[in-house]
Amino acid sequence: MNKTELQANLEARAQLFKALGHPVRLLIVNLAHIKPRHGEELATILNLNPATISHHLSLLTDAGLLSLKKDQYYHTYSLIGDVLNKTLDEIIRLPQAELMANVEEDAYRNKVLKSFLKRGRLVQIPRQFKKEQIVLEKIVEEFEPGREYLEREVNRILLEFHEDVAALRRGLIEHHLMKRDKGIYWRPTEAQDH
Repeated sequence: MNKTELQANLEARAQLFKALGHPVRLLIVNLAHIKPRHGEELATILNLNPATISHHLSLLTDAGLLSLKKDQYYHTYSLIGDVLNKTLDEIIRLPQAELMANVEEDAYRNKVLKSFLKRGRLVQIPRQFKKEQIVLEKIVEEFEPGREYLEREVNRILLEFHEDVAALRRGLIEHHLMKRDKGIYWRPTEAQDH
């Protein structure tokens, strides 16, 4: 599913909820569930004028809840298939692979990185934990997972980002992005994380 199809899919799902978001339309769906109905019949039952009923029927039809069949002088509306048998979860949930493939990279993360990194260098070390985590996750990408580094090697890499290498080293350890033992640092591999 490409981005345009995903957008259309989301809009169709939203349209369904909009169509159901009115008491009169809920009554119409219930009446059509019992048996197919024509507009004049619905107007009489609900004590509304035909133009109002026509408007509601149009929204329900466009949302894929009702089908329209011309029967001599009348338009008869029926509930479409098993539309009411779907769970709320089935209606709102998108397959995760499709969703993730079409969702842009985390906007908050991008905003934080843009605020704190200028031309690859930190303008300052963030004070807020979540922002610091994002910045440090970016910095730790410079370290090869599983490889051991001496402290001076770590400092040399961190100096590319900011002068306060001690604060960065400490942050990488505190956020569990790197480990340290007897002056040796390493970025854990996924296997080491579990």
